[in-house]
Amino acid sequence: MALFSERLLDWYKQHGRHDLPWQNNTSLYRTWISEVMLQQTQVATVIPYFDKFMASFADVAALANASQDDVLLHWAGLGYYSRARNLHKAALIIADQHEGEFPHFYDEVLALPGIGPSTAGAILAQALGQRHAILDGNVKRVLARYQAVEGWYGQSQVEKQLWLLAEKYTPEANVADYTQAIMDLGATVCTRSSAKCNICPLRSDCIALQQERVAELPTKKPKKALPVKQKRFLIIRNEQGDYLMEKRPPTGIWGGLWSLPELAMNELVDEFVLNRWQLTVDNASDRPAFRHTFSHFHLDITPCEVIVAPVIRSIADDERYQWCIDIKLLALAAPVSEILQVK
Repeated sequence: MALFSERLLDWYKQHGRHDLPWQNNTSLYRTWISEVMLQQTQVATVIPYFDKFMASFADVAALANASQDDVLLHWAGLGYYSRARNLHKAALIIADQHEGEFPHFYDEVLALPGIGPSTAGAILAQALGQRHAILDGNVKRVLARYQAVEGWYGQSQVEKQLWLLAEKYTPEANVADYTQAIMDLGATVCTRSSAKCNICPLRSDCIALQQERVAELPTKKPKKALPVKQKRFLIIRNEQGDYLMEKRPPTGIWGGLWSLPELAMNELVDEFVLNRWQLTVDNASDRPAFRHTFSHFHLDITPCEVIVAPVIRSIADDERYQWCIDIKLLALAAPVSEILQVK
């Protein structure tokens, strides 16, 4: 029987994805940006963001010279915004410590913000053909089923076992194609649900298939009920039609993005607005609530339209808050884009 890697490579030649934007004019920089965007995000979603990002930040220098606000604006809608902040931080480090050239050595790549072992290996394998094992979500699923690895792969012992398998099956040659092949297999054939085992090149000796356990492997993360938080998001407008926007802190939820001011559901809007900004509310009305889910909690958001009495445009001395008329120029948190109908 042909080796694991040989079967994957043969399959990839005929059925793999060869026309992704980052596969054209391949470079360390383009591969880096694509790999970070693909963390926890599907290819179809990433493609237009990647093209837009490359059009504005064609190389490390362009990214390093950009403002974080501009980088976040190009990222708005992709989620997991720490990835964008880390890209910008890493570009500054590369410009300062590596003479503007993306490093070629694994340890140097791994030291950059936002890059873990699998991403570092994928960048160097695909851009330079260096032999490094990778273990993203798709690869974990393929290997867990192929060898019937028990246990949730968020557990260190299970992940360690999967890393050993990843290292074992990574070939010495054609590493770039192999890396793309195993990711493609997980994304298009060995999918989370409705796996297409009948066309899988590994079906002849896949233990999960032999044991009829494809649907139950890999072991799912133990479920726990997510807590629910409730907030009122204030859509405050002045007589010029400007929106009062809040710049989020650089870290945490929606770090560095623009959002709407928030308050607890049991607080009075009139008092809150008067005490915070010395603004008088003429009218306030709630819209229907909707739910935005994070990885660790649900947030039930009630948008509240607030009309304030005529005011000057400045807001005290607090730089977090600004009157903004052209909100399309701001990097907005996803639910805020939904509330304000910004596309």
